[in-house]
Amino acid sequence: MYGDPETIRRILTESGDTWAVVGLSNNESRAAYGVAAVLQRFGKRVVPVHPKAETVHGERGYASLAEVPFPVDVVDVFVNSELAGAVADQAVEAGAKAVWFQLGVVDVEAYARTREAGLDMVMDRCPAIEIPRLG
Repeated sequence: MYGDPETIRRILTESGDTWAVVGLSNNESRAAYGVAAVLQRFGKRVVPVHPKAETVHGERGYASLAEVPFPVDVVDVFVNSELAGAVADQAVEAGAKAVWFQLGVVDVEAYARTREAGLDMVMDRCPAIEIPRLG
């Protein structure tokens, strides 16, 4: 319902290759770290967005989406559901083409707002699981 196959395919293949990963830090035990590595292996530029603004996987980090000085195509959200809606709203403001809420990240109202703003959105899915399925 919140991630039909066509929307997933469009985000992964047509929305662009610059992905802001919100919640990405150098903590190798966090899911965001591994997912970002998979995205890079599939040709995506991963932009870390985290209050620490750390360089991760060779890419400079930023403390917030608003601080990223270039266009971002997809915003991949690894924050908890209570914070995710605000990130989705920031993605709309930043001009992103799509928002992806990771497994366990659910905010139905944010999903509706983001879709109404014209962005593609997937919720409660993982691109590192979906991208290899594209074949």
